[in-house]
Amino acid sequence: MAFSATISSPVCFHNNQNRSPSTTSTFNKSRTRILPLKALPAATDVSLDGTTLAVLGGGSIAALSAVLSLTDPEKRRQLQAEEVGGGDKEVVREYFNGNGFDRWKKIYGETDDVNKVQLDIRIGHSKTVDNVMKLLTEEKSLEGVTVCDAGCGTGLLSIPLAKQGAIVSASDISAAMVAEAQQKAKEELADSAVQPKFEVRDLESLDGLYNTVVCLDVLIHYPQNKADAMIAHLASLAEERLILSFAPKTFYYDILKRIGELFPGPSKATRAYLHAEEDIERALQKVGWKVKNRGLVTTQFYFSRMIEAVPA
Repeated sequence: MAFSATISSPVCFHNNQNRSPSTTSTFNKSRTRILPLKALPAATDVSLDGTTLAVLGGGSIAALSAVLSLTDPEKRRQLQAEEVGGGDKEVVREYFNGNGFDRWKKIYGETDDVNKVQLDIRIGHSKTVDNVMKLLTEEKSLEGVTVCDAGCGTGLLSIPLAKQGAIVSASDISAAMVAEAQQKAKEELADSAVQPKFEVRDLESLDGLYNTVVCLDVLIHYPQNKADAMIAHLASLAEERLILSFAPKTFYYDILKRIGELFPGPSKATRAYLHAEEDIERALQKVGWKVKNRGLVTTQFYFSRMIEAVPA
């Protein structure tokens, strides 16, 4: 799963004025070089689930931060949780089985029935998937390699992995997403002897042991303390490598996220958490893993930091 500016998916506000939507994708194999994030444009037009908000750049961002400190998005979040009878996990499950599924099925699909923002997020997420496939195939064949796709969505990664001969165990908290992934796999892998195994499961309940564990754009639903535990759990399932992607926490992105919380839009959105890269790396180090590769994908409305980790 991914999130949008209210936020349910990784969002990037990319300096891309006077150009059509494009994707910047970088991957860095140096341990010490960290790729810089793009500067914010002077004015970013942010689509928030149907609400358009003009966000002023420069000094205005700092001024807005003072105003935002007086708001109470937590109250809205509590109301969401009470409505579905639970906390973050229940809100996420409810969202991606309802309005969220309809929205993200279009974004993850190939239909032309998407707006500019949705198309831009589709392009960004597809590039993240492409980068993962490149990482996994550049050294050796995936034939017979076991891969856990944690938070598989509609199967955008699971299906290409299976096409390469990988033995894929894929899961998602949303039954609607899993059903869509199963249908897509049935259509695209009709002549293949290798089929992904899809299950409706949350990250906490995953078990087994795999050569590689991949978790793309899911940590957005976990606060840092829970993300630490989740990273430790996912690392315990992986023998050789763990690949994570997440929305990086910076001053500007954090302010823009908080602005988005003031405009939830007509559809229910999930709580969103940005994560500092050093916090993710620290969580990996605690369980004996180190970062091997790191990358960044940004489009106008999507940003996602990717990390490949291996046992230290």
